[in-house]
Amino acid sequence: MEMKKGLSFHARLGFALRGLRVAAVHEASFRIQLVAAVVAMLATAWIRPGWLWAALIAVAVGLVLALELVNTALEHALDGLHPDQASFVAVAKDCAAAAVLMSSALAVVLFAFMLLDTWPRWVHFSYS
Repeated sequence: MEMKKGLSFHARLGFALRGLRVAAVHEASFRIQLVAAVVAMLATAWIRPGWLWAALIAVAVGLVLALELVNTALEHALDGLHPDQASFVAVAKDCAAAAVLMSSALAVVLFAFMLLDTWPRWVHFSYS
C-alpha cells in the first residue's frame, strides 16, 4: 500500500479533483445535483438578493454537493468491503442518502425564503 501522508498540496488537490471527476462521470445523482447547483447559483446571480442571501445559497449548494460526494464515497467503500449487501450496509447507505435529501430540502427551503424576501425587487409586473 502506497503511503499518502506528507504529500504536497498539489498532489492532494489532484486526488480531490479526481474524486470530483469520478463522481461527475459515474454518478447520475451527482450530475443532477451539479445542474441544480448551477441553476440555483445563476438564479441567485440574476435576482441579486444581497451578499448574505447569496452566501447562504452558496453554502447550501456546497453542503448538498459535499454530502453527495460523501454518500458516493460511502457507497463505493461499503460495496467494495461488503458486496453481499448486509443489513448494516443498507442502513448506512440509506442514512447517507437521507443526509443528501435533508440538505437538498434545506437548500430548497432557503432558496424559497430568499425568493419571498426579495420578491418585490426582482419581479416587475407590467399591465399594458
